[in-house]
Amino acid sequence: MRVLLHGSELSAATAAAALAWVGHQVDWLLHESAPWSVLSNADWLRREPELMTYIEQALASRTLQIIETYEHLNPPDVVWLALSPDQRQSANALLETSMFQHHHGAVLINNSTFPVGETERLHALMGQQHSSVALPDTLEEGRAWTTFTRPSRWLLGCDDEVGEQVTRELLRAFNRRNDVFQQMPRRAAELTKLSINGMLATRISYMNEIAGLADTLGVDVEHVRQGMGADSRIGYEYLYPGCGFGGPNFSRDLMRLADVQSASGRNSALLEQVMDINEQKKETLFRKLWTFFEGDLAGRTIAIWGAAFKPGTARIDHAPVLTLLEALWAQGVNINLHDPAATPALHAAVGDRDDLTTFTCDPYQACEGADALMLVTEWKTYWNPDWHRLASLLSAKLVLDGRNIYDPAFVASCGLRYRGIGRRADPTTH
Repeated sequence: MRVLLHGSELSAATAAAALAWVGHQVDWLLHESAPWSVLSNADWLRREPELMTYIEQALASRTLQIIETYEHLNPPDVVWLALSPDQRQSANALLETSMFQHHHGAVLINNSTFPVGETERLHALMGQQHSSVALPDTLEEGRAWTTFTRPSRWLLGCDDEVGEQVTRELLRAFNRRNDVFQQMPRRAAELTKLSINGMLATRISYMNEIAGLADTLGVDVEHVRQGMGADSRIGYEYLYPGCGFGGPNFSRDLMRLADVQSASGRNSALLEQVMDINEQKKETLFRKLWTFFEGDLAGRTIAIWGAAFKPGTARIDHAPVLTLLEALWAQGVNINLHDPAATPALHAAVGDRDDLTTFTCDPYQACEGADALMLVTEWKTYWNPDWHRLASLLSAKLVLDGRNIYDPAFVASCGLRYRGIGRRADPTTH
């Protein structure tokens, strides 16, 4: 099929590469905010496993072409939109062109995170002689290629047979093992995507609240987590307390869902609480550090492992580390930070500072001369450190585990003081 794909998001890059890989002819119209000269050098794109390789292969084979204008294009079979919420005007401009007014039968696939009902509105701009489908973005950063080419599900919002048929054919190469489409009306698919992330965020924030209560009551939250997860009505997914979640899509979807509720005249007290709890949890490690040193933080050096909002990505959008750094700097703390991928994004966000030193190779370099270590992002390289080496490097021998990935008793047995999120090394640890 001939596909006109518009956008510079991760979802756009992944769709462009994957659709071209299986033989579709893809014309990729980047958003003006991120032309190819910028996007091709973006650290988050180059670090996404496999993706850049497939983009380059598709460009070389010419099944994928990057275009700067759509004025002289032949009418496409499919228009695939993968734009950010603030780029709706760009979608309007594309769909209002004469190309669609004089051509019948194109299918609009809206893969953007726009407000509920936006696919229908865009369809009207394009003209009712065409079809439209809502196909919400369900990619996982750090696994974008895998989640697109081997999907566990697609939310297919469709109200006519033509749109369904074309979409199924377009994605047939990725739907051979079993039918992964969950078909529903367009608005239902758009709301479902937002509701899924709202539910996941609610589980995380609820578990973080329980972890805080466990701290107060002298209970190890790991026992509580295992007991809750063993209940078949609950399960273990997204039941891990931590120092807060971030990310461009997750956080954005929560705010979008809150906006949808507000626009409908409904007060979203639950979502507001979920987001408030998450913001508070981003300061949890700081509060534990403050308590340990009884507020005497000025001039201290703290090592931080991890800046990315999750392992496997170079992005720091809404990441807990940003809130944590502001709190630490406000107290005159010097930071040694290690992250294998996200330090360029961090420097772009906070600038060059005398109180921030970053490392990308050896995590232990960040610990040299430090009083304590904070684990913020659970990259696999941090899971099994040399504890005796850390004990010799950290002057206060303090480890603050923001993701509860370590065994408190074992860390304590190596001569270190452990503080987790609702976890306890022994009955005297607070």
